[in-house]
Formats: sequence, C-alpha cells, structure tokens
Amino acid sequence: MPTFSYCLLLLFLPLLFSTFHANIAQNLIPETCKKCAADDPNLSYNFCVTSLQASNRSQCDNLRGLGMMSIKLIKYNVTNTRNYVKNLLKNKKRDPFIRACLNDCLDLYSDAIPTLKQAMMDYKSKHYKDANIEVSSVIDAATTCEDGFEEKEGAVSPLTKRNNDTFQLSAIALALINML
Repeated sequence: MPTFSYCLLLLFLPLLFSTFHANIAQNLIPETCKKCAADDPNLSYNFCVTSLQASNRSQCDNLRGLGMMSIKLIKYNVTNTRNYVKNLLKNKKRDPFIRACLNDCLDLYSDAIPTLKQAMMDYKSKHYKDANIEVSSVIDAATTCEDGFEEKEGAVSPLTKRNNDTFQLSAIALALINML
C-alpha cells in the first residue's frame, strides 16, 4: 500500500507544482504593474496589465522574463508604427507640414529599431544601465515625433495613439529594468 501512495504522490506532484507555478505567474503581472504604476504617474496600470497579459506568458514567469518581454513588445510596436508611417507617406496629397512630420517620425522610429535590438542584448547580458538608456531614447523618439505635429497650430497628429503606446510600453520596460 505505501508504494501505491508514493506512486500517487509522484503522479500528482507535477500537477500540483504546475498549478502553483501558473498561479505565481498569473499574479506576477498585476502585482508588478501595480508597483510600476504607483512609482510612475505617467504609467497606466490597465495599459500595463493588458499589454503584458497579451504577450507570450511562457517567458513571463519571473520579473526578468517580464522585463525582456516588455522590451520585445516595444520593438514590435515600434516596427509596426514605422510600417504604418510608411503607408501614410504613400498618400502624396497629404499636407506638406504633416508629410514633413511623418518623415521625421519615420526617421525616429527607424532609428529606434536597432536601439531596441541593442537594448535586448544589453538586458540579456544584465547591462541594465545601458538597456535603460536605450529604452529611454525610445521614449524620447515617441515624444519628439508627437511634439513635431504641435509646432503648427491646428495640425493633428495621425500617430498620437501609437506614440502614446510606445511611451507607455517604454515606461513599463524602464520600471521593470529599475526593479532588477
């Protein structure tokens, strides 16, 4: 009879462990986002939770994995925004001021892609200070892009939401980097 008990224990132990592990990972995102939002008034708790929960959770089972995932999310967002700007620029009838701003944004977002690749390498190598500087430059790129449209009264940025998303994703990554 004792061998039967041990067999049952061995059979259910992995199940118990995986349930416990999933519970920890499930709580990691909301708890981490709560801390991030409390430390940074520019960071939205709901945006943080929604963004990180939409990512590949298998890589987010600890704070370090969550940090890497947040940088990957920025890179995806920046790449997507860059492609969106390229499509906007195909419209040759656009206001010349808006086209000039979009070209500036295209340059800023194009430069941000290799910067984020470097940030990922620095993060993997635990060079958190360097990763912090690189992610900070992406916040500057999004802000500079948005500010360009404000230089002309009445001009409306077609990138406001995308720039804000880049800002938020970068703020999340910076908060996570600073927790390590």
